[in-house]
Amino acid sequence: MRDGTGTSRARQDGWQARARIGVVVPHADVGPESELQAIAPEDVFVHGSRVHFGAMRAGGEMDPKIPHDPVRAFVEPPHIDDAVELLAAAPLDAIALGFTSSAYVLGAAGEKDLFARLARVTRGLPLTGTTTAAVAGFTALGARRIALVNPPWFDDRLSGLGAGYFGEQGFDVVHHAPCGLPSNQKLITPEALSDWIRSTVAGYRPDAVLVAGNGIRAVGVIDALERELDFAVLTANQVLFWHALHLAGAGTAARGITGYGRLFSADPQGGTG
Repeated sequence: MRDGTGTSRARQDGWQARARIGVVVPHADVGPESELQAIAPEDVFVHGSRVHFGAMRAGGEMDPKIPHDPVRAFVEPPHIDDAVELLAAAPLDAIALGFTSSAYVLGAAGEKDLFARLARVTRGLPLTGTTTAAVAGFTALGARRIALVNPPWFDDRLSGLGAGYFGEQGFDVVHHAPCGLPSNQKLITPEALSDWIRSTVAGYRPDAVLVAGNGIRAVGVIDALERELDFAVLTANQVLFWHALHLAGAGTAARGITGYGRLFSADPQGGTG
């Protein structure tokens, strides 16, 4: 194409990037990549790598409650190590693990061991995960009383493990439960999720809520809920992207994001790039 002076000018082609974030996701889940790219500025790009998740079938189908063995297997070697290593071979700036439930099952100490193991194959790229990012996000916002809205495909025990994870980190978990929505990714709507948080969670008066589970449709409701309920709303993919951007040295890009929660105006403790 030509500009007004008659000079040829190339169209945007995706090569000039302020940051490139890699995300590891379950093989049949499109949620993390979809939501990260929806939030991303036009010069920040998301690149995915997939790991087989035994609780998911083709088309993204799952049982109403996912068993715990496949959740743990998702982060066991060698498959996730291979996926991270292949992703890290690309010219990226940070890598994010788009999976919440494995951290619930591993606990804080087990997640730390996982990150130490994966660090051996990341070429020095910074690595984060949903719960690690959520701890950083709660801390950045000064939130101590938190509520967890877990996906309907989490059972009560898995939800309790999530409360234990954040309790270990010093947070007061005032409410946690699988949300009472259809246990099907395709049937969860922004309106239904908003109604659940408004009717079931808001009364606990948390400083912040985390909509956990990277496969639950959530980022579209953040801004409206924060304005209505006057507490911070974090979601799995939103907080994961926020933390990854800061780890990538793209704090300026993160602070320029609007419409997806007050989190993006905050910096992680210890500074940012």
